[in-house]
Amino acid sequence: MAGGAAAADALTGGAGAGTAAGGPGGGRRRAAGEMRGVWVATVANRDWPSRPGLTAARQRAELVAHLDRAVADRLNTVILQVRPTADALWPSPYEPWSQYLTGTQGRNPGWDPLGTAVEEAHARGLALHAWFNPYRVANHTDPARLAASHPARRHPDWVVPYGGKLYYNPGLPEVRAFVQQAMLDAVRRYPVDAVHFDDYFYPYPVAGRTFDDTAAYDRHGAGYPNRAAWRRANIDKLVGETAAGIKLIRPATQFGISPFGVWRNAATDSRGSDTRAGVETYDDLYADTRKWVRENWIDYICPQLYWNIGFGAADYATLVSWWADVARDTATRLYLGEALYKAGDPAQPAAWQDPAELSRHLALAEERPQVRGHVFFAAKDVAADPIGAMARVVADHYKQPAMPPR
Repeated sequence: MAGGAAAADALTGGAGAGTAAGGPGGGRRRAAGEMRGVWVATVANRDWPSRPGLTAARQRAELVAHLDRAVADRLNTVILQVRPTADALWPSPYEPWSQYLTGTQGRNPGWDPLGTAVEEAHARGLALHAWFNPYRVANHTDPARLAASHPARRHPDWVVPYGGKLYYNPGLPEVRAFVQQAMLDAVRRYPVDAVHFDDYFYPYPVAGRTFDDTAAYDRHGAGYPNRAAWRRANIDKLVGETAAGIKLIRPATQFGISPFGVWRNAATDSRGSDTRAGVETYDDLYADTRKWVRENWIDYICPQLYWNIGFGAADYATLVSWWADVARDTATRLYLGEALYKAGDPAQPAAWQDPAELSRHLALAEERPQVRGHVFFAAKDVAADPIGAMARVVADHYKQPAMPPR
């Protein structure tokens, strides 16, 4: 996705490296609103800006074009990545300006992207969810490449190199406090409709590498049966404390998380899904996503179900049913993350060469009342729509506009 698009391909054993959505007439409605969302990824300039170093006017024009495309496709929510690598797309007192704006981390781009995005989205009737990555510091391992003011340079003991990247250590209470402070600054400054986390908590496993948090575990792990339980507790604390902080600062702002689509396989845990995924969030990312839903810790969950109907290791239909059952009788809204980026990609299975595959996803999900909408990865693919898969979704399911969930 949202962070996990590549992971969905590479890490599912065998995967190859409201109003509700209506049927063909788009007619069925739920009172609370239907999620029709799109992710706008800024990391590595994936979706926006198209490249670093554009003028402020050009950056703004590109952002507005994504908002206008969302309106044209009768979407209602934009999920904008505003903290891709422990940096900021707003004038943060805690972290440097993102390098993806100017090409140089810490350089002022001459405008306020997040503030502008909120204003322009709301002017178009769109909800704006601010998407944060809590722990990723850099997509390299050289602290000297970070801005001189970067907190990771001032606190090198906070940082763990792993798999060619730098991460903040989730096991340090001071790290957890800092990243919340940095993220919640945006909530104080702007009327964002939601805070959004993606699928990165502890990093995805890299074969032959160890995430070295032994010193933190020795210092803070007393009372836990093992390191895995301690790591899960660290992520639970991040989620619980962030939820409380949001409600204290801006009670109407929602908190949503978009995890990798498999909590645990049934072969690992009888409560898990009938899947054979190579990654399980509970065991590999130390994210107990099922608990967050069942215990109503978050306002919504949007699992990344980035596989086709009938895919052997992780069948879309199987996972829709599993997540619907998890969300049943909870206050947590269920949205589904959709892999628009796979449509027409020749490297993907045959199902993704059919422009109707995604439309079938929405039709199938419509059978489960717990599903309250869909989010598409990602904005560049909405704009390009190479085989017309998004156009087919719009024609089949989004004939009329829908208010965003509130």
